[in-house]
Amino acid sequence: PLSPSSLSPSSLFLSSQGLKRHFSELQTAVTRLLTERLSVLLSEVDVIEQDSVRPLDDCQKLIEHGVNTADELLREGEVAIRCGLGEKEDLLGCFTKKALQIHLDSLPEVPVLVDVPCVSAQLDDSLLYAVRDRVSRHGSVSSHPPVQIEELQERPGSVLVRWCKVDDEFAVQDYRLQYRRSVSGQYEDTYIGPEQEFLVLHLDPHTDHLFRVCARGEGRTEWSPWSVPQTGYTTLAPHEWCPGSEGYILSSRRNIAMRSDSSPSKAGILYSNAPTYFCGQTLTFKISATGQVDKRDSIGVCVGCEGEAESLQRDQAVCISTNGAVFVNGKEMTNQLPSITLGSAVTFDMEVVNLLPISNNNNLSDGGNFKLRVTIGSGNREVVFDWLLDQGVDCLFFGCSLAHPGWKVLVF
Repeated sequence: PLSPSSLSPSSLFLSSQGLKRHFSELQTAVTRLLTERLSVLLSEVDVIEQDSVRPLDDCQKLIEHGVNTADELLREGEVAIRCGLGEKEDLLGCFTKKALQIHLDSLPEVPVLVDVPCVSAQLDDSLLYAVRDRVSRHGSVSSHPPVQIEELQERPGSVLVRWCKVDDEFAVQDYRLQYRRSVSGQYEDTYIGPEQEFLVLHLDPHTDHLFRVCARGEGRTEWSPWSVPQTGYTTLAPHEWCPGSEGYILSSRRNIAMRSDSSPSKAGILYSNAPTYFCGQTLTFKISATGQVDKRDSIGVCVGCEGEAESLQRDQAVCISTNGAVFVNGKEMTNQLPSITLGSAVTFDMEVVNLLPISNNNNLSDGGNFKLRVTIGSGNREVVFDWLLDQGVDCLFFGCSLAHPGWKVLVF
């Protein structure tokens, strides 16, 4: 890709070299394909000729054998005529006997003309027109890519990438996002689709990554030039579930929790490994497997970890149950969201509504009136409410409590 600052003679030279190399490789490949096809057709002709000539060869051998037999009999007859009277009778008798045994008037059947193979080749002239049409539309040259990365936003263990179309005349069908470590490695696909943003997960904190995006036009198969690569990174540790919790099995990255059947009667709450959720972020729970629904189930955020609690339907917590009920400080709200099913994504967004006055020295831990505006989304619906806390907090735990096995929850 060429940005305005990269339109130097060296970059133009590299673009020209790339075009020459591509078309040279394409020409070689097409020549090889045509040669292979010609070889196949000539082999078919050889097979037809061999199958057709074989009966004629047999017929020729039969005629030559008959001619040789007649020539040999003729010589025996001449010898019998020239010999003396004593031998003539025996020789003429032998000659007559042989003459009666051979069929000099028998010839192989001549095949009907329509049965004789006539090799011909059927060649479709439309191939040349089709190739000419495709070649005339193959490739394009652009001074600017039609899409550019607009924003890189750090998230816990991930980066949210947003891009925009900069060419109004380019009708986009799909976008394609790639990333790689800036120091080494190959670019790899992370998203292909119609959206203009994507959250790239499983990134190591404090590590630079390069991101680039391109687009595919409507009705076309080739991709546009890549956007100018942008460097992004995250300083936030990824969200992780707390290991060692009874009744739950975690993935290697600890971002997926599966409710096991090791403690079918009581498993309690599975909390996050640390209070890694901050206001202003979006916390997402993705349901990749489901189990039996129970009214005690809960997925949400809380101020602290209470080891004796069996559900997040308690004080100092907001959550949603698997049946869609929303709880604030242990009380069920009137508004309800859709039930959680396979593939559901539940999101939590929070922002501080009022922080002061808290105390004379404005210390968060001194208590006071602390209110958060909470938005919980599930499916195509969301509920918004104010969550009143008796003390200020700058980070929150997240957690889940699932009564029955089979549930699997990804957090990011």
